[in-house]
Amino acid sequence: MPMYREDAEVDARWHLSESDFFENLPTEKKDFLSVGVKRQFKKGECIFVAGDPGNYCYYLEKGSVKILRPTVLGKEPIFWVRKAGDLFGLAEVTNAKERLCTAQALTPCTVHQVHARDLEDLLARHQTISRKIISVLGRRVRYLCGQIEYLTVSDVAARLTNLLVCLGYHRLVTSACSQEPVKFTLDLTQAEIAAMMGSCQQTISETLRKLEREGLIEVSKKEITILNPSEILDRTYH
Repeated sequence: MPMYREDAEVDARWHLSESDFFENLPTEKKDFLSVGVKRQFKKGECIFVAGDPGNYCYYLEKGSVKILRPTVLGKEPIFWVRKAGDLFGLAEVTNAKERLCTAQALTPCTVHQVHARDLEDLLARHQTISRKIISVLGRRVRYLCGQIEYLTVSDVAARLTNLLVCLGYHRLVTSACSQEPVKFTLDLTQAEIAAMMGSCQQTISETLRKLEREGLIEVSKKEITILNPSEILDRTYH
């Protein structure tokens, strides 16, 4: 069995190591929240929809949000799952363009929305925020490149294990050496997982059962337990 190599893994997956946007930036966070509007969204509510003007960016204080793009065929491919601590809605707010995607709450959410003109003022006062936004956007471009690669050359099992790594990266890396199982709540339904992977719900269900039979994971309602963190990391290493 291949052994997990922490140094190589961190280098290869630097783009998955995002933490809270305002980690170690208490002054910047205070200023950001002071010009923002705090809003609550119920599960299933849209924070913005494709075609809306890109007038705001959003800091997700609590909950999770899926970023999707409705198509003329009625499909809704999901590109991102934003988690607590993420800043999102950045692509359009920086150039005043209309939204290409929809942001919908996967769980009850608390967000702080900041208008574009207030964001510009913040960027002028805090170069740290500017640098952090550049870093975040770079990581997300790298993530999308990886997703394109997986969709192009990998089978469904490889795409699914890659998604699990993306969703639980920090905890998997921490547990890989000790081989402690990693359990996390999965806010996505199987249909939504399929929408992220260019597959269908039945195939996702069959692939989850296959990974269970192989002893890699356990699935219980809305929870997934990664039983062998180092092996699942090795399977998706590139």
